[in-house]
Amino acid sequence: MAWNEWDPLEEVIVGSLDGATIPTHHLTVIFNLPRAAQPFYRLASGWKYPKFMKKLAQAELDNFITILAGEGVKVRRPDAVDFSKKFKAPRWSSRGFCVACPRDPYLVIGDEIIESPMCWRSRYFEGDAYRSLFKEYFRAGARWTSAPRPQLTDDLYNYDYRVPNLKAGEPMQFTVNEFEPVFDAADFVRCGRDLFVTRSNVTNLMGIEWLRRHLGPGFRIHEIESRCPQPMHIDSSFMPLAPGKVLVNPDYVDVEKLPAVLKKWDVLIAPRPDPVEGFMSKISMCSPWTSINVLAITEKKIVVDQSQPTLIKALKDWGFDPIPAPFLSYGPFGGSFHCATLDVRRRGVLKSYF
Repeated sequence: MAWNEWDPLEEVIVGSLDGATIPTHHLTVIFNLPRAAQPFYRLASGWKYPKFMKKLAQAELDNFITILAGEGVKVRRPDAVDFSKKFKAPRWSSRGFCVACPRDPYLVIGDEIIESPMCWRSRYFEGDAYRSLFKEYFRAGARWTSAPRPQLTDDLYNYDYRVPNLKAGEPMQFTVNEFEPVFDAADFVRCGRDLFVTRSNVTNLMGIEWLRRHLGPGFRIHEIESRCPQPMHIDSSFMPLAPGKVLVNPDYVDVEKLPAVLKKWDVLIAPRPDPVEGFMSKISMCSPWTSINVLAITEKKIVVDQSQPTLIKALKDWGFDPIPAPFLSYGPFGGSFHCATLDVRRRGVLKSYF
């Protein structure tokens, strides 16, 4: 039961590095990576992540879990799965990826778990790791829904895709077209009866419309136009922190074009990410703007990467209580604190905040 991103967190699924495998090379993978990291993922495609990388990330993950437990949050974990095994569909084959980021394949809205139709072939069977948990939740009364299973044939992908130069006025392009509905749950954030979404390289208009129709007239979905040339996942662009307060990445979001419903909200302009060093940062799957990929434990307490003192100070100035923690080594596995979690229970009720 969770309606938004900020009610007091009571239970959460935290990702796992067990069986983590570098995803099979595909345009939907490579064109969502920072340019500096692309050679590593091309060369290592399909191999298990090196042990030293997992060791560094695991230490930070364990610390994060300790913080959550110390705040009274019940932490659940997915089952271990070996994602290096190759699998085949009628017209394609792939190896897997990992379950480091449970935010991507699942969306919890109220008492409903919604499985998203992800477009990465390497994530097709990622849900196996969560089955035992979801069966438990289902038996306890949760609703459990899956969006239409995507075919992921070549018809879905724009193989002539090139990263657009938006500064030069080139039109926006995406790695996926409208062949079938696809979306990552991480392209949506929840604010009670209102959800916000970015169309991206993993979420198409059909996917957005499927969720809009599925939720019905009791909810509204608002699109946030992204200025990122390689958009993927809203939580590094637009992050609601509390009723009436949203953190916005000014590089990726034009504040003047935000939906009209946000006019009465405090739009907190995120400071530019502080520079970071180290090998793990250089091969991170994520942009530096995962600095704002924070996790709210309550309307005040927010877990934020300790490498971002400028953001930490800004959060304090805005009236929040940031909890710094190291998490840069998790980047090569797909994300930061919000990505690494799926909040399955927050103490609150359904409201309209607009």
